[in-house]
Amino acid sequence: MAGMLPTHSLLSVASAAAQGLTLSLGLIVAIGAQNAFVLRQGLRREHVGPIVAFCALADVSLIAAGVGGMSQALGESPMLSRALALGGAVFLAVYGWRALQRARRTETLETTAEGRGLSLGAAMAQALAFTLLNPHVYLDTVLLMGNLGARQPDGLRGWFVAGAGLGSALWFGVLGYGARWLAPWFARPRAWQILDSLTGIIMAMLAALLLPHAFQGL
Repeated sequence: MAGMLPTHSLLSVASAAAQGLTLSLGLIVAIGAQNAFVLRQGLRREHVGPIVAFCALADVSLIAAGVGGMSQALGESPMLSRALALGGAVFLAVYGWRALQRARRTETLETTAEGRGLSLGAAMAQALAFTLLNPHVYLDTVLLMGNLGARQPDGLRGWFVAGAGLGSALWFGVLGYGARWLAPWFARPRAWQILDSLTGIIMAMLAALLLPHAFQGL
């Protein structure tokens, strides 16, 4: 990526990376099976490193695949580009609305450090299932983030992916390694209400940014 710096300003690079980072965090910071599993393994201190690494690498791989495939498809079909932009804006708006609705409820994330431990193989199998058997992961990473990332200029797409990967690594790292300090905080409904509120606001802003692309050229 070092070769990108001469053709793009530091501000452009930072902006692309920040967009990837913000969107990644906005999509994965929510109560869900995968996050609950990572947090639970963190509480147990079992295979935290491999699980965190797998979840982060799976995210960045799917995002990179989406950005690479989307960029070619969007370049060949302006109509597809507009349709995907509109679909992405609608998805983000709905996702944000649901997050804001969740923020009005009192939910907690149940975790426990009791019970039998998992072998490394069993833990990785569960991480694989929680990550790849969830249909939303493909909407979030391949379609949605691929759509947004493909709209970056050629030299900045890699920075967008890097920012998104950093967001995933930070979040899963915090969940896994900070579990013993975070668990009491996550047990409070107010904490998840704050996180869901921030998620809803971020998604609404990103939806607004996509809308002009949906109607470009019409």
